[in-house]
Amino acid sequence: MGSEPRQLHIFLFPFMAHGHMIPFVDMAKLFVSRGVKITIVTTPLNSISISKSLQNFASQIELIVLKFPAAEVGLPDTCENADSLPSPDYIPKFFEASTLLQAPFEQALLQSRPDCLVADMFFPWTNDLAAKIGIPRLIFHGTGAFSLCASDFIRLHKPEKNVSSETEPFLIPYLPGDIKITKMKLPSIVREDTETEFSKFFNKVKESESYCYGVVVNSFYELETEYVDCYRDVLRRKAWPIGPLSLCNNGAREISQRGKESAIDEHECLKWLDSQKSNSVVYICFGSLAKFNSAQLKEIAIGLEASEKSFIWVVRKVNGEDKEEDQNWLPEGFEQRMEGKGLIIRGWAPQVLILNHPAVGGFVTHCGWNSTLEGVAAGVPMVTWPVSAEQFYNEILVTEVLKTGVAVGVQKWVPGVGDFIGGEAVEKAIRRVMEDEEGGEMRNRAAENAEKAKKAVGNDGSSYRNLDSLIEELKSLAF
Repeated sequence: MGSEPRQLHIFLFPFMAHGHMIPFVDMAKLFVSRGVKITIVTTPLNSISISKSLQNFASQIELIVLKFPAAEVGLPDTCENADSLPSPDYIPKFFEASTLLQAPFEQALLQSRPDCLVADMFFPWTNDLAAKIGIPRLIFHGTGAFSLCASDFIRLHKPEKNVSSETEPFLIPYLPGDIKITKMKLPSIVREDTETEFSKFFNKVKESESYCYGVVVNSFYELETEYVDCYRDVLRRKAWPIGPLSLCNNGAREISQRGKESAIDEHECLKWLDSQKSNSVVYICFGSLAKFNSAQLKEIAIGLEASEKSFIWVVRKVNGEDKEEDQNWLPEGFEQRMEGKGLIIRGWAPQVLILNHPAVGGFVTHCGWNSTLEGVAAGVPMVTWPVSAEQFYNEILVTEVLKTGVAVGVQKWVPGVGDFIGGEAVEKAIRRVMEDEEGGEMRNRAAENAEKAKKAVGNDGSSYRNLDSLIEELKSLAF
């Protein structure tokens, strides 16, 4: 009898933030479903939520836990995840701590000798480690092809230097679709153009793309056809779109276990949605890193009430606000008036379950890529409210390219607390998505994209085939 064929072994190394860990865990499940051996490398506190998300896969996916060097850089011991940082001021220290994982990570690589490494974009130093032991390193950004192209063309050609003001729109060179943006909507590192330790680190992140083996993309070819082609042909990157990764989860239990513990029982949430009419509920959530202040939350409440729509609103309070202020962020009597009409979830929500419920007809989102793609896969039109990172590019994709959403009117990239938006703008944007002919047209286009997403990950779909070809290519290198 011949010996068993050798299993392809891949190391996955997600950055320590829920928006990065969630798609990595989904990717792990996807690889395992194709017979690949998977090891996820993380830190002690992050291993808890990853283990919870992998309950049905515990015997198939190995976890290697490395101590997070918080104290070495002056961070509190509990700060192992970007979501738990006391303020955005701690972000450079957090990145500094993540680079100190290099030596223990190298040890883990040398001990396990995997065939391939899929590492987060924020670990550019893993390129050299992979080369050292002779395996390919693939990058995972957690963003789509449109924003990857847009950010690279801006980095390479610096078109923002040719405008006379921060509010003057300029064309992003080489990006299909004649796409314009303003300087105010660019990340502060690009806007300020001054060299700091932080900006040097981000340059390394972008440069590491040029000499890695390739890029795994959480998207699907039919959604971003021109931009996947552009990323491959103009920027000369090897890229495999294998998403939407969220669609690898089956059943309410598995879907609700993604990320952190929900602040609401999923059955209670779904029961409330069951009592609402089809497409009548607007879902509002700004991801795990945006933390709006009380004044902004009050304006959202005013806009919601004025829109007269039923809603589910996920609220994460700004860090450091005291208990007394905590009571004052809603207009007086709001919760009493909204009883039965609205549900406020303070904390984490089972987002994919909510978005896929027939009662949900609109999604007010910060345009983080996970949320954007989950909205696409659920066929829900969006009100776009970008805050930071690459979210302004994602807004343009939704509102101008896919035409499945409307912008609430954010003009400036402001991490954490966001650019201030009044209640009237909130009401107007919600009504545009939920009512009228315009909203109906967006809904139809969104439904078509959701159908394409399901086909892409189904047998013989584009993402299914891309994953197959990636696995075959990695096997040919390894065996």
